[in-house]
Amino acid sequence: MGTPNSSGSSHGSSAQGAHTTRRLCGGPAFTVLRFSSGRAPYPKALSAPCARHFQATSSLSVHKMAPYSLLVTRLQKALGVRQYHVASVLCQRAEVAMSHFEPSEYIRYDLLEKNINVVRKRLNRPLTLSEKIVYGHLDDPAHQEIERGKTYLRLRPDRVAMQDATAQMAMLQFISSGLPKVAVPSTIHCDHLIEAQLGGEKDLRRAKDINQEVYNFLATAGAKYGVGFWRPGSGIIHQIILENYAYPGVLLIGTDSHTPNGGGLGGICIGVGGADAVDVMAGIPWELKCPKVIGVKLTGSLSGWTSPKDVILKVAGILTVKGGTGAIVEYHGPGVDSVSCTGMATICNMGAEIGATTSVFPYNHRMKKYLSKTGRADIANLADEFKDHLVPDPGCHYDQLIEINLSELKPHINGPFTPDLAHPVAEVGSVAEKEGWPLDIRVGLIGSCTNSSYEDMGRSAAVAKQALAHGLKCKSQFTITPGSEQIRATIERDGYAQILRDVGGIVLANACGPCIGQWDRKDIKKGEKNTIVTSYNRNFTGRNDANPETHAFVTSPEIVTALAIAGTLKFNPDTDFLTGKDGKKFKLEAPDADELPRADFDPGQDTYQHPPKDSSGQRVDVSPTSQRLQLLEPFDKWDGKDLEDLQILIKVKGKCTTDHISAAGPWLKFRGHLDNISNNLLIGAVNIENGKANSVRNAVTQEFGPVPDTARYYKAHGIRWVVIGDENYGEGSSREHAALEPRHLGGRAIITKSFARIHETNLKKQGLLPLTFADPADYNKIHPVDKLTIQGLKDFAPGKPLKCIIKHPNGTQETILLNHTFNETQIEWFRAGSALNRMKELQQK
Repeated sequence: MGTPNSSGSSHGSSAQGAHTTRRLCGGPAFTVLRFSSGRAPYPKALSAPCARHFQATSSLSVHKMAPYSLLVTRLQKALGVRQYHVASVLCQRAEVAMSHFEPSEYIRYDLLEKNINVVRKRLNRPLTLSEKIVYGHLDDPAHQEIERGKTYLRLRPDRVAMQDATAQMAMLQFISSGLPKVAVPSTIHCDHLIEAQLGGEKDLRRAKDINQEVYNFLATAGAKYGVGFWRPGSGIIHQIILENYAYPGVLLIGTDSHTPNGGGLGGICIGVGGADAVDVMAGIPWELKCPKVIGVKLTGSLSGWTSPKDVILKVAGILTVKGGTGAIVEYHGPGVDSVSCTGMATICNMGAEIGATTSVFPYNHRMKKYLSKTGRADIANLADEFKDHLVPDPGCHYDQLIEINLSELKPHINGPFTPDLAHPVAEVGSVAEKEGWPLDIRVGLIGSCTNSSYEDMGRSAAVAKQALAHGLKCKSQFTITPGSEQIRATIERDGYAQILRDVGGIVLANACGPCIGQWDRKDIKKGEKNTIVTSYNRNFTGRNDANPETHAFVTSPEIVTALAIAGTLKFNPDTDFLTGKDGKKFKLEAPDADELPRADFDPGQDTYQHPPKDSSGQRVDVSPTSQRLQLLEPFDKWDGKDLEDLQILIKVKGKCTTDHISAAGPWLKFRGHLDNISNNLLIGAVNIENGKANSVRNAVTQEFGPVPDTARYYKAHGIRWVVIGDENYGEGSSREHAALEPRHLGGRAIITKSFARIHETNLKKQGLLPLTFADPADYNKIHPVDKLTIQGLKDFAPGKPLKCIIKHPNGTQETILLNHTFNETQIEWFRAGSALNRMKELQQK
């Protein structure tokens, strides 16, 4: 319920009968029913004496409301106060909005509490924080089967967030659903389509020009269907969420793998594909396999050159890129309090690189401080009241426990080519020499959604300022990416941006930029061996600049800055000296900077578009001749038969991320056009037959050619095909195009040793069969020239393996078993041809 105005009316609206539990002035708990706009609250349950008094003196019902002043008088009597100011009474019990942008959408800690209590009684054991938040959002907490790592949970997320590259396909799918409005608060964030080239303002102008058609589509679709729209230049989705939408206890899904960034504010924020987002926006319960919980106990405290980034770099080295699959990583322990809120967000953000479902920190004073500084003190105060539900129970059980002493943790740098290859900064130079990695650093890049906070920029500026004092500038090229318009404006005001420019840096647009391959890099040629260091989260081969010979390392912003000044991987700022312009040697001191600005944040330019209250006249146009956008056609339904004689499109050797399956960079411009973007299908995957990328044998012509061309040939000739993959297939980004493309070009199944969580779900959503070898050694039995038959689909059932017959060219056959993780609902997706098809079937019943 909104805060009342002087006339006694109330702003905001909600359904009759909803309620929230609050406390008056530290007194007994009570529950307030919510009514539509203009109606006052009715105390449903006070402390026992107050409740009886209230009921005895009140004849109010939910259908016949007494005048506002009479209600207040009776409430005063029930509370035993004679002169309790009206505004104070209702202020204390006023509900708190989820964000400034949605004043009538309220935080439901009361419902969270109720559901937690139901589940706690059923399980009869202490709960972890992640269990409290996840189970607190169950659609049916009284009857939901709950077993970590086994059962599928049906959940009701609080909100949805989409970045512009994935929002195109998500909104196209939502349009196909035929629904008039989104059912939960949702937002679109323009951050992926801005290429780093010349600098912030020029790059932003260029992006607005070349992406005008896409931005117009997203803005009008948002207006039509009730979705908030953050214009280009507003900042990176995850920073915007942290500043405006994340809060302790929220369950948020986002169409980007680094959505877990919001765990830094105590929320369960999970990366998903666009089809999952469509389910939630359509008001359908969202399915998630009940996560296991990995506990990371932090002791000691951060100091010196060691930063929050080093925590996750260390954890990545321990768990590897697949060690967190199917689990939520929950940080706890006394060391947590030494980490800033934005530092916690950094740690949670990069948890995506270990395959974790998400990561989360318990609510504490650092989060409260951040909420207050970002204009959300009311949320912090409400969280204080419900804090017991926003921290883990004493004695709760973790499926795995890792302990890290922050006082002993050293600065780390991970890479190249994988984010789990961890090295202490002090050792990476010698390792590079031994491995033949280039020592000279060509470019240092700070920012991205992982490390672009005010504190990050302040610590980097503190390093740069020391170099400038001794007459030095960066030996390497140096770029800075602010995380949001608010961060950009504030670091400009406070002088950080100028210091970073003075040391040789270029401030890029408030966008993803080089982190996702949006980088028009000019200083090297493709194929040239070189080293870059970044404060990003991901460093797969060719990810940043499309050059497979770029050795990318990830570390903290302050270490990037120090290494860019020194120009070499062999520099350890904790022990090594630099030579100043005057010829004297000096050592950089460990940086120190404010966690948050001393003055308020400068919001900068207003870049948010509210959806209109009445969108009946809003048009959303997609030209049939557009090369950027394409309306979707339904995928074909399963024909009721087993899959016979599937051709193998490619047998992938080694790592195959979503970047390998559906490359980003220049391909981002086609994210709204399924047929055009399908021309990048698996072009980065290495074919085991010849050791080459984007070169596969056409089984009909026997000629080698690009993967997409071969897939299109098979589709045109009615040949259905399958992909064979290795471990952790589809790790990395949440991009569902890596599932849409193979389905569009005639694929029927993806068979691997193991899958990354998001990609496996995305494949199911699009009607494909993600299957795993019952015996991983069977991967070696299949050759690219074989044909496969998958049997058992007529009796397709949860937990029941499928049979695969391998047909070799010489006429011999082998039979193996393939496992799957489909539940009953997901099997219906397969039979219908996709989850969206199934949604339409249910609407028609």
